[in-house]
Amino acid sequence: MRPGNDQSPLNPVPAIVWILALPMIASEAVFGLALTGFLNNGLGGQGAALAMRQIAAEKSAFVPDILIRMWQLGIADPRQLARLVTYPFIHYTFTQALFVVVFLLALGNMVARVFRPWAVLVLFFGSAIGGALIYTLCAALLPQFRFAALIGGYPAVYGFVGAFTYLLWLKLGQENGNQMRAFSLIGMLLLFQLVFGIIFQDGNLTWIAELAGFASGFLLSFVLIPGGFARLMGQIRQR
Repeated sequence: MRPGNDQSPLNPVPAIVWILALPMIASEAVFGLALTGFLNNGLGGQGAALAMRQIAAEKSAFVPDILIRMWQLGIADPRQLARLVTYPFIHYTFTQALFVVVFLLALGNMVARVFRPWAVLVLFFGSAIGGALIYTLCAALLPQFRFAALIGGYPAVYGFVGAFTYLLWLKLGQENGNQMRAFSLIGMLLLFQLVFGIIFQDGNLTWIAELAGFASGFLLSFVLIPGGFARLMGQIRQR
């Protein structure tokens, strides 16, 4: 065998991405064990699993109305604020969790090869928080619409879409290419969501948080990428 031919054709996912994905995988494993009755002395079934998932969602979900109420009263409840970083790890369905984990591993694998591990964490949680805050702002400005609780990792994962878009945007700029092509992925995702919403007519507004997560990830990448802060300051001085 030639030297180097024993290397795996698949790039291993960086540890920091697994650290983010494992809580999602672990929670789904727990819900699966509840379904089989392993955690309930044999008293399993769909009802038990749904009840456990619902309890986890209620403890983790981010509710924009609560944050609006705290702002109006001028108080800060740490337990409620903690939901800004807990809601990405619990999902309403296994299918939702599966898509989030697949996106996280795929996009995180590419992003983590450029960004430092701490920057990947800031990107993930910054996008989750940014998505939730913009979602809350929209809920405050549009009280006539119903803004459901946020649950699931899509806003955070869309932040990785934003970071990947930024990397592609930089590359196209260096090659004197059309930098607008970098936004083709987010465009396709939004088109898919639009079609999905029209077909099922669910009226869900959580896409606002996801789009805000994308914008947060894209903007954070300007300073999180190695050398990004110095590059940004240099561009500001030139202006």
